[in-house]
Order: sequence, then C-alpha cells, then structure tokens
Amino acid sequence: MITLEREGVAANACTYHKRNRALEGKPSYSNRKEPFLMAHQHSFSQDAEPLGLLTGEQRMSRRTILRRLAGLTLAGGSITSFVTSCGLHLNPSPASQTSTSSSLRTALYTYRGHSAGVMEVAWSPDGTRLASASNDGTAQVWGAANGGHVYTYRRHAGRVNAVAWSPDGTRLASASNDSTVQVWDAASGGHVYTYRGHVERVVTVAWSPDGTRLASGSNDGTAQVWDAANGGHVYIYRGHIGRVNALAWSPDGTRLASGSADRMVQVWDAANGGHVYTYRGHADAVWGVAWSPDGTRIVSGSGNIDNGRGDTTAQVWDAANGGHILIYRGHSGPIWTVAWSPDGTRIASGSADKTAQVWQAQ
Repeated sequence: MITLEREGVAANACTYHKRNRALEGKPSYSNRKEPFLMAHQHSFSQDAEPLGLLTGEQRMSRRTILRRLAGLTLAGGSITSFVTSCGLHLNPSPASQTSTSSSLRTALYTYRGHSAGVMEVAWSPDGTRLASASNDGTAQVWGAANGGHVYTYRRHAGRVNAVAWSPDGTRLASASNDSTVQVWDAASGGHVYTYRGHVERVVTVAWSPDGTRLASGSNDGTAQVWDAANGGHVYIYRGHIGRVNALAWSPDGTRLASGSADRMVQVWDAANGGHVYTYRGHADAVWGVAWSPDGTRIVSGSGNIDNGRGDTTAQVWDAANGGHILIYRGHSGPIWTVAWSPDGTRIASGSADKTAQVWQAQ
C-alpha cells in the first residue's frame, strides 16, 4: 500500500506492481521491449512503444497500462487475451494454464496477423470484436469469440498509432504517422473517409459520445474535430503550443479536453469551437486526460520524457470553473494514462515507474 496526497490528507491507494520480463525486439521506432505489471499475483507482458518519444528505461506506452488490467497484452506483433483476476485464485485446467511462482494466466487467443509491434488495441462496444493498430501500417479486426481474423485495413502509409470504435460499433477510426485519420466500415471492411487536416503525425483519436463527430490530436499542436457523417471539417483548436498527446470528450459530448506537451490541459466548447478553460497546474507534458462519469471533473497525468521524472502527478480539476481540486503524488515516473472508475469513486493511473495505482477520487 502507498499513500496519496489530497489537500494534505493521506488516503490509501492500491498499487499494482510491474514484474520485469524480457521480450523480443521489434522493428521500427524501438528495439526495446519493456515489461509490464504484476497485479497482485497476475503478471502480463507488454510490447511498449510510446509513439517513439521516450528514451532508455521510460519506453512504455501511455495507453496500454490500463488495457492490461482489462486482460490484454501486446507483444512481438501479436495480441493475447487473458482471463485474469486480482486477489482471487483461479483454477483452470492444467491443459489451459501457464503458471509461474508469481502469476496465473490462461491465454484465450493470440492474434498474430501483424508483422510489427502493436501500438494499441480497442474492443468493439458490444465486445464481439477487437481492433489493433500496428507499426506495420495496418489496422486489423479480430473476432473475440473464436480468434478469427475479420479484416485488415491497409490504406495508411505509416505506423498506425491509435484505433477507436464508433459508439454504435459500425465504424472504426485509425490515426497514423502519415498525418491522416481514416474511417472504416466495420461490417464490410470498406473505406469510408480520410481526414487530411493535420500536417504531422496523428497520435490520438476519439469519437464523440453520440458518434456524430471525431476528434484527433497531432504532433502539429492542434486538436481537430470532424463530421463523422460526411467527413467534413468542423473545428481546429489551436490553443496548444506543443504536441497534443491526449483527447477526451465530456460524457454529454458538449466539451472536449486536450492534454499537451506544452504542460496544459485545455477544454473546448464542442458546439462552437470556443475556448473554455486552460488548466496550468502541471510542470511537465500532459500525457493523459479523462472526464469523471458525471462530467464534473477532469483528471490529468504528467511527466518529463527527458529525465523520466519531473512532474509525476495526477491532478483533478473542476470542469465547471477550472478550479484545482486534488493532486496525487504516489508515482516516481511520468504518468502516461489515467481513467475513472465507472462509478466515479476511484481514479487509476499508469506510469513509467512500473506501477498502476488506484486512488480514491474524493
């Protein structure tokens, strides 16, 4: 157990520690493999690649940490789905179990269609399919029930950094180093639109809750919003002076939050493109942002990619007036990803310090 700071009051936090595990090298940006984490007595291996921005021991994808907690791991161009638990004893049959002194895990399927490292994975809203983004320039879709390959989307001319399903599961968006966002028909595999507004690589993509718009963040310092029905350009948010690392829509779809290398979190009015607030509490780049389920608060995670330390806090903000609420100081490395629990009572954060930590949100 560790403690967190909440306006000077200590509270308990559940820390998930990471166990080192050597993995094979991969082509493209990095030849390193980082280990992942051990959740109590359950460990996962990771193909870590944070968009080619980190050095040394800090190479870890800011998006993949919480996905491991959901039972997915990426390695060597393949994806493995696991049945896992935290603090519970599993008793699978010997034929289906791979056991070590510190882990119990049962592989359901391994998807091996990629020829290079896998950057991101995303479940379809109904849980029947899994999409993957890869260094090999493709986005691929797999059947979650039987592990069968469904489609390979090949139109990108560079690494695919991110994938996101539309809320109704009918389309898939992919963001790439080729500076485009592409949208695909999830039923037929057909190409729908290519959004070309960015001038540098696109590193994150997010659908609005109602599925009518798509937001993308880029190394060009902009967050852009597109009409998902016709591919039309809606707004460009230019308030940042650094790479846009993370995007998150408010639960009601009326606002968009962006986290940037310029150390700021900015909130935008999704209806008219107007600037709402800028949160300036971080001392280093912001890598992750997330709204509370009720839309009243925003959490952001930060860190320094040069020394692997710096501002290693997760901070919570009042979404109504921009006021600062809490600072969580438990990490010793950059925080790549943050997420709220569905009931809004806890916050999870994943860090280059080899831990994922869960905090009381109030």
